[in-house]
Amino acid sequence: MGNHSDGSPQSGGAVATAGQREKFADPGLPPHRLRLADTDPRAAKRAERQVTILFIISVIGTVVFLVSYFAIDLDRESTIATVRLQNILLGIGTAFAMLGIGTGIVHWAKALMPDHEVSESRHAVRTEEDRVAAVKIVDDIIEETGIKRRPLIRNTLIGAIALAPLPALAVFGDLGPNAKDVLRHTMWAPKDGKKIRLTRDPDGTPIKASDVTIGSAFHVIPEGLNDLTEGKLNEKAKAVVLLMRLNPSDLHISAGRENWSYNGIVAYSKICTHVGCPVALYEQQTHHLLCPCHQSTFDLTHECAVIFGPASRPLPQLPIEVDAEGYLVASSDFHEPVGPSYWEREYS
Repeated sequence: MGNHSDGSPQSGGAVATAGQREKFADPGLPPHRLRLADTDPRAAKRAERQVTILFIISVIGTVVFLVSYFAIDLDRESTIATVRLQNILLGIGTAFAMLGIGTGIVHWAKALMPDHEVSESRHAVRTEEDRVAAVKIVDDIIEETGIKRRPLIRNTLIGAIALAPLPALAVFGDLGPNAKDVLRHTMWAPKDGKKIRLTRDPDGTPIKASDVTIGSAFHVIPEGLNDLTEGKLNEKAKAVVLLMRLNPSDLHISAGRENWSYNGIVAYSKICTHVGCPVALYEQQTHHLLCPCHQSTFDLTHECAVIFGPASRPLPQLPIEVDAEGYLVASSDFHEPVGPSYWEREYS
C-alpha cells in the first residue's frame, strides 16, 4: 500500500519534521529607494534650511527660559498672574529648546544623512585591525552626517547644544550653596530680643490665644512678612505654619517640649517633610494632618508623627507662648530644618 495522508499538518508536509533540511536563497538587501533630497539639490538645500531653523528655534527657546527665569522677579511682584506668566514662559521655553534639538536631529537624519543599508561579513577580531576598523567607522559616520559639508547645520547645532544645559544650571544653582543651612533659619527667630507674633495668612492680623477655639485651624505667617520688599516668597515658603487647638488632655507631649504649646494650642510647620508640599488638610475628628500631594499623614496628638505615607520624619514644631497682651508669639525659631528630608541632617 502507498503512503496516504491523514490530513494532519505533519503528514501533509506543512510542518517540518526532524531531519528535514530546507535551503532558502539569500534574498539580499532590498533595493535602495532614493529620497527627494538625494536627487534634487534644491530639496537638499531646503531640508538643510529646515534643520537649521529647528536648531535656531531651540536656541530661542533656551533664551526665553533664561529671560523669564531672571527677568520676572517674583520677590517684588508675587501675584498669581505673575507666577502663572513665568510658569508658562518657562514651560514654553523648555519645550521649544528640547523639541528644537530633537526634531532637528531627526529631520537631519531622515532627509540628509545616508540611509542605505549595509551588509558586512563577520570576521575574526584582531586587536590592531579592530582599532583601525573602529577609527574608520567613526570617520565614516562623521563623513556620512555631512557635518563637514554643511557648516550652517553644524554651527547652529553647536549653539543649540551649548545653550541647552543653561536652564538646568540656572535652576540647580538657585538652590543655594547649602540647603540645610538655608532651611534651618526662618523669620520666627526673635529679632533684637523681641519675639515674633503669629499672624493670619495672608492679611497679617495678629492672633490672640482667645481667638483659637478647640477644633479650629489657622494658616499662620510671622509678623512683618508682608512688609518685606525682597525675598518675601522665599521667607514665606520656610515660615508658614498651621496653628490648631486641641483638648490639652489629647496631647502626648515628650520631655523637653512641655513649654512649646499653650493650653492645647500647638503650631507646626506647614511644609511636608517628604518633598515640600503644603500640608493644608486638618481632620478635626481624628486630629490628623494630611498632605494632598502624596498622602503623607501626621498625627497631631503625637507631635505630628508620621502614621502614613512616604514622609520620613514628623513636621517640625514651632514653640509658642502668649505675650503680655494675650497675643501668640514664637518663643524661638524651629529647632530643626523645615521642609523635605532628602538632605543629610541630624535631628532629635
